[in-house]
Amino acid sequence: MIVNTANAERLARDVLAEVLEPPPDVDYLDWAERNVVFSKRESPFPGPYNRDMFPYFDEILRALSPADPCRVVTIIKSAQLGGTVLANIFTLGSMDMDPGDILYVHPTESNAQRWSKMKLAPMLRNTPALARLFPMRNRDGLDSLLYKERVDGRGAIQISGANSAASLSQVSMTRQVQDDLSKWENNSAGDPETQADSRSRAYEFAKILKISTPLVMPGCRITKNFEEGSQEHLHVPCPHCGHYQTLEWENLLANIDEEKPEDAHFTCGECGATIEEHHRRSIVRLGEWRAQNPKAKRHHRSFSLWSVVSALQSWERIAREWIGARGDPASEQTFLNDTVGRAYVAAGESPPWEMLRDRAAQSDYSRGRIPQGGLVFTLGIDCQGDRVEWQAVAWGRDFRRFVVDYGVIPGHISDKTCQERLDALTKQTWPNVHGRRIAPDRCAIDGNAYTEEVWDWAKRHPAGVVVMVRGANSESAPLTQRVKKERNHRTGKTIRYSRRFYTFNSSVLKMALYRNLAKTDPLERGFVGLPKGMDDEYYRQLTAERRVPKRRKDGFTEYKWEKDPAQANEGLDTMNQAEVAAILYGVRGLPDAIWDRIEAERETPPPAAQMDFEDGLFAPAAQAAVPAARKTATKADTAVGKNRWKKRQ
Repeated sequence: MIVNTANAERLARDVLAEVLEPPPDVDYLDWAERNVVFSKRESPFPGPYNRDMFPYFDEILRALSPADPCRVVTIIKSAQLGGTVLANIFTLGSMDMDPGDILYVHPTESNAQRWSKMKLAPMLRNTPALARLFPMRNRDGLDSLLYKERVDGRGAIQISGANSAASLSQVSMTRQVQDDLSKWENNSAGDPETQADSRSRAYEFAKILKISTPLVMPGCRITKNFEEGSQEHLHVPCPHCGHYQTLEWENLLANIDEEKPEDAHFTCGECGATIEEHHRRSIVRLGEWRAQNPKAKRHHRSFSLWSVVSALQSWERIAREWIGARGDPASEQTFLNDTVGRAYVAAGESPPWEMLRDRAAQSDYSRGRIPQGGLVFTLGIDCQGDRVEWQAVAWGRDFRRFVVDYGVIPGHISDKTCQERLDALTKQTWPNVHGRRIAPDRCAIDGNAYTEEVWDWAKRHPAGVVVMVRGANSESAPLTQRVKKERNHRTGKTIRYSRRFYTFNSSVLKMALYRNLAKTDPLERGFVGLPKGMDDEYYRQLTAERRVPKRRKDGFTEYKWEKDPAQANEGLDTMNQAEVAAILYGVRGLPDAIWDRIEAERETPPPAAQMDFEDGLFAPAAQAAVPAARKTATKADTAVGKNRWKKRQ
C-alpha cells in the first residue's frame, strides 16, 4: 500500500514564497473606477467614478498610495469639491486592497455619527467589494456606529470625534483621515491634532490624510499644514498659447463685471488672451501639479484646490457669490473659505478709538437720530450685576449700519424698576431725518449671564420683538444658530426659552466690525456710521478687544479675544447683540423689493393730517406725558452712569 504524505520541504518553500512575494500595488484610482458608483442623491453626475470629471484627483490619489514615500497628504480646498469622495476612496480602498487599522477623525462625535450613517454605511452596503468584507451585522460589537471591522479580522475603521480625548488614545493606526481639520478644537487633553498624529507614530510608513476647508488666519490648522508641505498648485495651459499658469482668484476678480457676471473669465498672464469657462474641461485635463516647496515632497505633500477647476460650480455662480458677499466681512469670509478655499486673514486689531472719535465729530447726523439710509432698527442689550446697558443701531442696504444711541439703565435685570424701564425702551421711538419716529424692529438681550432672570423679562414680550442671545466659544460656529433644547436638571422638562434663544459667532462679528470701522467712504458696502455726541468712553469700549495668540501648557497655540482688564467692553458687546437682532430680522438677505417697501414707509415725510376735535383736545396732554417719563428715567440713568456717560437732557 502506498501512503502519500506532504512534502515538508515544498510546503516550507511555498510559505516562504508567499511571505516574500511583494504585496500587490495599491492603486486607488483604479479601485475607484472599478468600485465607486454615485447615486443621483450623492452627485449631479450619477454613475461610475469618472476620472475625466475629476482629473485633478489623480495625483492626489497617487500621493496616498504606499508607492509615494510621503507620510502626510494635506488638501486645502473649497467646500463641496469632492473632498469626502477622496477620503472615502482612501479609507475603503485601503480596507479592500491593503487592509489594516484606520482612524477616521471628525471635529465632533456627532459629526462622526452623522458621517457613519449617511456616508460610510451606504458605501459599505452598495459596493460589492466591501459588502462581503463588512456584512453590516452586529457581531459582538464588531459592527457598531463608530467601529467597523472586516469579517476576517484583518482590519477595522475606528471613527472618532476630535472633541473626545478618550477616542484618540490607546490605539495605533497605519492610516488616518483627519477630516474638517480647521474645525477641530482643543479637548480635555489638549491639542487633538497632536493626539491623532501620535496614533501613527509606531508605523514608519503610515499615511495621514488631512483635509479641510480653511477658516481664519492666524490659527487655521489646514493652512498651517499646507504651508508646511510641498504647496502644490494645479497649473493649466492657456488654450491659446499653451503657457502653464494657476487660475488665481485675483485674476478672476479683475475680470468680473457686476452688470454681467456671466462674462466672468481669466486672462492669460503670457499672451493676454481670454480664458473662458468653456475652456475649463480641456485645460484642467492637461493640468500639472507643481510644488512651491519641492523639498517637502518626500515627507509631506500638500495640495490646494478651489471651485474654479470643478464642474460642480460655474464661474458665473462664483462671480455672483462674490458680488453678493462683497463689502461685508462676515460674508467675504464665508466666500473665501468655501468658494476660494483660502483662509480669511483676521482683523484682530481694532482701529484706534481716537480715529473713530474724530471721524464722528465730522458726522452729518447727531446722537439720538436715525440718518438717511437707516431703515431697520435694532437694540442690543447687555446685563451686568448693577446695570443694563443698551445700544441702538440702524441698518441699511449693502450691509451699512449707523450707530444711533447708547444708554445705561441702573439696577439688576431682576429688579422690577429695571424691567419696567426695559419695557419702555422696547417701545421707545427715535426720529429719522424725515421726521418719522421709529421703534425697534427687534431687540436681542444677552442671556449668557442671569439666564433665568433675563427669561423672566423676555417672555413678557413677543418672540418677534425680543430674543435672547449668547456668544459661542468656537470660531467655527455658525453666524447664528438656535440653542439646542435645554432641559431643567431637576424636572427634566424642556426649558421654554430654548425656542427663542440663539448663539452667535462673536469672533466673526468682531472681525467684521473692525474691518468695517476702518472704512471712511459712506457709500462703501459695510460702512459704519458714527454720530456726533458720543463720549470718548463709548469708542474705547467699542474697540476694547483684540485677537491674540495664547500658548497652552501643552505647547499648542490658540487664538482668543481679550481686553484690557481695566477697560469695559459693553459698547462692543451691545453692538454684537444689535447685529444679531438685525441678522435674525433678516437684513442680510432682504430682497430689494422689501428694502424698497421699508424705504417707502419710513423715508417719506409723514402726511400733515388734519386733527379732529379729540386729537386737538388730548394730544398736548399725551405729548407732555412722554417727556416727563423720559426725564424720570434719565435722572436715574445719569446717577449710575455719570462717570461714564453724559446723558442728553
